[in-house]
Amino acid sequence: MNATQIAQRVEGLGPWFHNLDLNGIRTAPGHFLGDYPADKFARFSHLVPEDLTGKTVLDIGCNAGFYSFEMRRRGAARVLGIDMDARYLAQARFAAEVLGEDGVEFRQMGVYDVGRLGERFDLVIFMGVLYHLRHPLLALDLIREHVAGDMMLFQTLTRGPDTVAEHAEDYDFSEDAHFQQPDWPRMAFIERKWAHDWTNWWVPNRAGVEAMLRASGFAVEAGPADEVYLCRTAEVPFANYGPHVVYPARPEEPAR
Repeated sequence: MNATQIAQRVEGLGPWFHNLDLNGIRTAPGHFLGDYPADKFARFSHLVPEDLTGKTVLDIGCNAGFYSFEMRRRGAARVLGIDMDARYLAQARFAAEVLGEDGVEFRQMGVYDVGRLGERFDLVIFMGVLYHLRHPLLALDLIREHVAGDMMLFQTLTRGPDTVAEHAEDYDFSEDAHFQQPDWPRMAFIERKWAHDWTNWWVPNRAGVEAMLRASGFAVEAGPADEVYLCRTAEVPFANYGPHVVYPARPEEPAR
């Protein structure tokens, strides 16, 4: 496929959110965030193991596949990218074809459906998705329950202080002062739009992000770097009391 043919397909599949280099043809050269997401990745790439030889990767909300391709280049044996947007998946498949990226698969699937995959991955990438979800904690619970085998690369937009309030094991019902602290774990709910986007439902602070990760059974190993964390699977709090609140049917169990 020559440059003219690639450029024509790029235009036909646009607009693109990932600015990929397809053999010299840029998919989003005028991106409002610059060379995105390559510039962003450069700021946190040190969080990701340089050598992923033999590892499996699940990229949730893969968009046009930038991070899927990067993990494959680090040696991952298999990479699966999932997204709900058919246009993004068409872009990702075309990019994989042009770049000759074998070992990368793309499927149309949402985060709430990851239990259908029936396998765990050495690395789960869950970046730029949480704040677009109406049920963010459920999404983290499902990832931990069904697909996270070891590491998770996680990112969400945050606003508020960079400090994190110390938390006690328990609080008295009458206590209220901690709720007034700006660095108490929070998730601001957006009823209508944020940044002109009606799919932005939540804007957490740093304390809220880290508390949700812990509550879902993820321990922060490194970060944040540009809002990105590298996490490891850990014990799920209160798991001894039974499964968490709401789960779609697990693959091995019939729906009730």
